[in-house]
Amino acid sequence: MNTRNVSLPRRGLLLGLAAGASLGLAGCGFKLREAPVFAFKTLSVSGNSAMINQIRRELRATGTVTVLPPEDASKADVILEVLGEDRNRIVISTNSAGLVRELQLQLRVRFRLRTPAGKDLLTAGDVSQTRDLSFNETNALAKEGEADLLFRDMQSDIAQQLMRRLAAVKQL
Repeated sequence: MNTRNVSLPRRGLLLGLAAGASLGLAGCGFKLREAPVFAFKTLSVSGNSAMINQIRRELRATGTVTVLPPEDASKADVILEVLGEDRNRIVISTNSAGLVRELQLQLRVRFRLRTPAGKDLLTAGDVSQTRDLSFNETNALAKEGEADLLFRDMQSDIAQQLMRRLAAVKQL
């Protein structure tokens, strides 16, 4: 739009509408998700699974938490215990010949957060994700690769959900 051809009252109206729209967005509570703020500065998590390594990466990416090795757990402010990690493939549907047509992939992680003294900050809970996957036995290798990608995506989602739960702890 050429602003030289817009009359002064019309330009004022356009600016007023733009300002009103921005105030409307601000008034509704909209804001971009920010990096989580944790009540602790050091954390220890033991284990070496892909899920635990993803959690460590997410914690380091925040830049506000130092992840200590398991042997230094007594020096950490909090200890994250991953109690279990379940990956399941459930057959949802088959064709008339009994061949699999659709699978459901499930990833469930059980965890708890405690202090080195044993005080539970987050009692044992779990976070889970599911994805559906169509299956074709002629492309079994490609579908296996797709399942791996879906598991990695679920793993990333769970790690981010876990970060939000850890950030919900306000005092030690």
